[in-house]
Amino acid sequence: MSMIFFACVVRVRDGLPLSASTDFHFNQDFLECRRKLKALSSMLAHYPSRGTAKGRDLSIHFLSSGDTACMAICSSSYSTIMAFCFLEELQWEFAASYDTTSISLASRPYAFLEFDNVIQKVKCHFNRVPASQIKASWEKVEEELKFQPPVQLKLEDTELMNGMANGGHPGVHVEVAPTYRMQPVTPLGILSLVLNIMCGALNLIRGVHLAEYSFQEDHEGIGNVIAFFLPFLACVLQCYLYLFYSSARKVKTFVLFFSICSCNVYLYGLRNLWQIAFHIGVASLSSYQILTRQLMEKQPDCEV
Repeated sequence: MSMIFFACVVRVRDGLPLSASTDFHFNQDFLECRRKLKALSSMLAHYPSRGTAKGRDLSIHFLSSGDTACMAICSSSYSTIMAFCFLEELQWEFAASYDTTSISLASRPYAFLEFDNVIQKVKCHFNRVPASQIKASWEKVEEELKFQPPVQLKLEDTELMNGMANGGHPGVHVEVAPTYRMQPVTPLGILSLVLNIMCGALNLIRGVHLAEYSFQEDHEGIGNVIAFFLPFLACVLQCYLYLFYSSARKVKTFVLFFSICSCNVYLYGLRNLWQIAFHIGVASLSSYQILTRQLMEKQPDCEV
């Protein structure tokens, strides 16, 4: 049966899928073709704007324009001209819906998943309509394909070429390392951040005022100035360690905590016991939050 089975929009520079139709086909040949489409999408920057990867039963057609490319899986008997008419219509609809800035800033797969309704609508239209009803588009695309025929690929070679383009070797399986992100921020973690920022600000303000006085009159007070600035830097670094992953987090956390405690003890006289206890308490809470916020493993592969 001649028809379009699947369509998607991807970003050309890295193959990031932006939107896709939500059809579910469990045929093994189709699933294999989907896998090859994914491999091909990461190489679109190396190809001309139009291309076709022919298979025995299924074919992949793609059309690139600017930052995006539209791709479709069709039955091999489906008209190439009709396929590119479909892709041009899809390209126009997507360009009318999203600007280049939002496309460039997209950081997660299927960031424009709501566009799948449009893909489905256009796909159903082209699966039903005969070529005679889109005569104008047909003639335009037919003329364009005469002057700029699509690059012809073999469906079987797409994954091999993708591996070689990424510096791999034929027949060698490359294991993709998992990417990681931190666990969600907790309310107690937010409290520790707020208190840490407050302590850092207090240290900075006191340090700046003391520095002005020390450089003008009391040069022996430089040690106190340093004792205010070091906890300020430590507070900033504690916030960073809580929010972002870093190697040797435990060691860095203890070093920062020890620095804050030492500096506050050194400042006894300029700070009373309650103030020192408050700063050390906040440092303890922040250290605990850093050490208890664990990594979450995020699998790199995303499918619709």
